[in-house]
Amino acid sequence: MEELGGKTVLQVLQVLTLLIFSPLISGIIARVEAWLQSRRGPSFLQPYYDIAKFFKKDRAVGLPTSWIFTAAPIISFGCYLTIATLIPVLTNYPLPLAWMGDILGGAFLFGLSGFFLALAALDTASPYAGIGSSRAVFVGALTEPTLIFVFFTVALITHTDLPYAMAATLQSSLVQVFRPAHLLAMVALFMMILVDTGRIPIESHGSTLEFGLIDEGRVFEHSGPDMALVKWGSSMKQFLLFTILLNVMIVPWGLATTLQPAAVAIAIGSLLLKMIALGLIIVAIETSFAKLRLFKIPEFMAAGFLLSVLAILVFYLGGG
Repeated sequence: MEELGGKTVLQVLQVLTLLIFSPLISGIIARVEAWLQSRRGPSFLQPYYDIAKFFKKDRAVGLPTSWIFTAAPIISFGCYLTIATLIPVLTNYPLPLAWMGDILGGAFLFGLSGFFLALAALDTASPYAGIGSSRAVFVGALTEPTLIFVFFTVALITHTDLPYAMAATLQSSLVQVFRPAHLLAMVALFMMILVDTGRIPIESHGSTLEFGLIDEGRVFEHSGPDMALVKWGSSMKQFLLFTILLNVMIVPWGLATTLQPAAVAIAIGSLLLKMIALGLIIVAIETSFAKLRLFKIPEFMAAGFLLSVLAILVFYLGGG
């Protein structure tokens, strides 16, 4: 009973880690990117200031909107909180709610969040939000097959589709991490993370051109607490995708193996350091490449899809 209580506390701590530190990672990436571009840039804490500012403002809702517009940010936010209970954020052993879904279940929650945000954008009848929504759905239709193939590849290698079991299998031997099929799957997943988080070469968060926006374009009509949840949710989505790539796919080390507070504190510090390192890689990519034209984006995503298919072929042709 005492062990169950400790795991329950850790389950809550995983969600709190997502809530507290996700804006910080976004702030660090934005600040470092500004430094590399010879700009002063915003503070590391700017995302927290923005979220607090939006919570203090009033909600402005257009006349054509229905309940979907108001509910979408809440549903999206709830989906991200649920995903944090399914994946190994801090521990290498499953917590009480980890049985609720596998890696595909987490992908479904990501899709559900995007679906309601897209509906909310269309519900406003705003041309800019509608363009952003249609582009987000178009991009999502191209990323989902790639993610499915990536997860199938890792499931074939690890003989399971449970995130904790995947991480444990890879943690058991470095050979599993450096298998050609797994390396191809990791690259494909990283490319899709660039797409899903709206990074260059797909999208630029710093852009002010409405017609060039995708993920940010569909939330133009939100304001007040709704916009706060959307902004916070965007940081949480990035944090969760980074966690899946780092703690499940690439470096599932540094996770807590016991219920001891010291082990959990080390796990939090290790996760943040890994995320900052990944963020620096993304910053290097964003400052080295220009944003692709819209009709070139399918080519980038097709390359990721081919890598994921190749990963499965290499797995079977390489002897399983």
